[in-house]
Amino acid sequence: MGFSEAFKAFWGNYINFSGRASRSEYWFAQLALWIIFFVLGIFSYVSEFIYYLDGLFGLIVILPMLSLAIRRLHDTNKRGWFILLGLIPLVGWIIMLVFYCTAGDRGSNRFGEDPLAK
Repeated sequence: MGFSEAFKAFWGNYINFSGRASRSEYWFAQLALWIIFFVLGIFSYVSEFIYYLDGLFGLIVILPMLSLAIRRLHDTNKRGWFILLGLIPLVGWIIMLVFYCTAGDRGSNRFGEDPLAK
């Protein structure tokens, strides 16, 4: 999945917590969001309006980021509740990074079909 396809899939599955998301879908969407936040962060020093726009955009993308992370865990055959491991300071973040970088299951698993098989 390419950069633009991943970003479209991110918005297309706004609150879809079922199914699976490939590594490329997850990381390209994260990259796009980091770029947007970086640009908004730089321009927020120029205008107070953009500062508030940055905060509003952050609120808007909380649910799709959460759903994408859970679908990424589903791709590695882990339940969505594993996302709570990220609440453990430092160690949880490392564990989640390993989960997000791990290749997904080949073929179907209990959460659906392989997203790369499409």
